[in-house]
Amino acid sequence: MAYPLTGKDNSGQSLTSFAGLLLIGLRVTAIGISLIISLPLHFLWRLFRLPSPWPRFFLRLVSLNCGAIVKTRGKRLKQDVFYVSNHISWFDIPVIAGGTGCTFIAKDDIANWPVIGWLCRANKTIFVSRTDRMKVSGQVGIIREAIEERYPITVFPEGTTSDGLGLLPFKPSLFQAMAPPPKQIMVQPMLLAYGRATTEIAWVGDEPAADNAKRLFARFGIIQATLYFLEPFDPADFGDRKAICAEAERRIAKALSAFQSGKPVV
Repeated sequence: MAYPLTGKDNSGQSLTSFAGLLLIGLRVTAIGISLIISLPLHFLWRLFRLPSPWPRFFLRLVSLNCGAIVKTRGKRLKQDVFYVSNHISWFDIPVIAGGTGCTFIAKDDIANWPVIGWLCRANKTIFVSRTDRMKVSGQVGIIREAIEERYPITVFPEGTTSDGLGLLPFKPSLFQAMAPPPKQIMVQPMLLAYGRATTEIAWVGDEPAADNAKRLFARFGIIQATLYFLEPFDPADFGDRKAICAEAERRIAKALSAFQSGKPVV
């Protein structure tokens, strides 16, 4: 038995399902066309050894195509910066990358995802193991090498996605690359908020990625996505990875509480 994509009762099932499926089809087609346009241009830029803007351009189109209007608040550092963000959905990646041009530290299993894995590699994503401590230790060197570049890096220290209404405990392991930092670099905590759409976008529990994507693609309406760039701090002022992690978590938790209370975040 087919169920309506919006979860409404059977009286509106046929129309709702048809509209949702049509919207999914239109969005998948638009994303495919965006990829067809961006891909050759990306390879052309790489051929001439030029910094390619096309992965960021494509990811920005993905977020826009899905209805996201991305706004930023606060003063964003654009280079020599290590962003630390809360994590709600796979959709965070096109929203943040499209808005900042950053790369990510992500779980190594994403590298094997069809299309998404390739796009992550094209965007210079750093893949790490979240389960093998020996691998994480060895990959700290890779992260430190990436920090030597001037493009910003974003890490999701919760280690997995949350419901967006609170934070999961931050994991300090990947902050080892900041203790001490390989060069002068700032840590800038960032709060990502989807407003009223948060619970619809959140990817939690055992929900398959394809089901979450289908739910997002079938969603009607605008997504008000806001990136709040909080006050940055020098990791050298905090003794070790645990202290750096705790400070980033404290600032993001404070910003989330302010956001939920309707108070100014930055």
